[in-house]
Amino acid sequence: MIEDLAWLGIAWEAPMVSQSERGALYLEAFERLLADGFVYPCGCSRKDLGRMMHAPHEDADDEPVYDGRCRPAGEALSRSLVAEMNYRFRVSDGEAVAFVDGDVGSQAFTAGVDFGDFLVWRKDGLPSYQLACVVDDAVMGITEVVRGADLLKSTARQILLQRALGLPGVEYFHARLMVDEHGVRLAKRHDSLAIRTLRQRGLSREDVLAMLG
Repeated sequence: MIEDLAWLGIAWEAPMVSQSERGALYLEAFERLLADGFVYPCGCSRKDLGRMMHAPHEDADDEPVYDGRCRPAGEALSRSLVAEMNYRFRVSDGEAVAFVDGDVGSQAFTAGVDFGDFLVWRKDGLPSYQLACVVDDAVMGITEVVRGADLLKSTARQILLQRALGLPGVEYFHARLMVDEHGVRLAKRHDSLAIRTLRQRGLSREDVLAMLG
């Protein structure tokens, strides 16, 4: 990706960071969530989670609304670690998480409706995407995040994690996704053409930039 950016004339000045070297930071954040009662163990398998999707979900969110089958009764959550279990962040059903996006404007998502209890720690000892993003942003002093509009709901989840961990907020800009002639977003899962592939086919930087315009 760095090579592709350079080929397009986009300079990259920040140091390269490997998430595989940040395990201790992610674990520390997870243990804080556990100690403060924000998370609970979940024994649902991928097959169990698949059964929860009773209706088609929009392509813009890969995580279905969790049905709460492993959520503890009442408000008290276990603060002790259970080995070989996934952990979910317990949302407050009905709570609206609102923010103003730099591109698409005012946004609001309701916990328990638009998204449910979400994964923060995997049983293989790795953080979820949501937790890793929040920790990375805080450690690197990130103040502005630019990413695709398919991650708007993830922003709501990450705001809840920032609050729970006492981390500063971030400004967001969610760019509209590029789509093909059928309106389907360009993605690896759809065999979309990568910049590297276009380069190999002989297109120039000007050709690619013209396509993006």
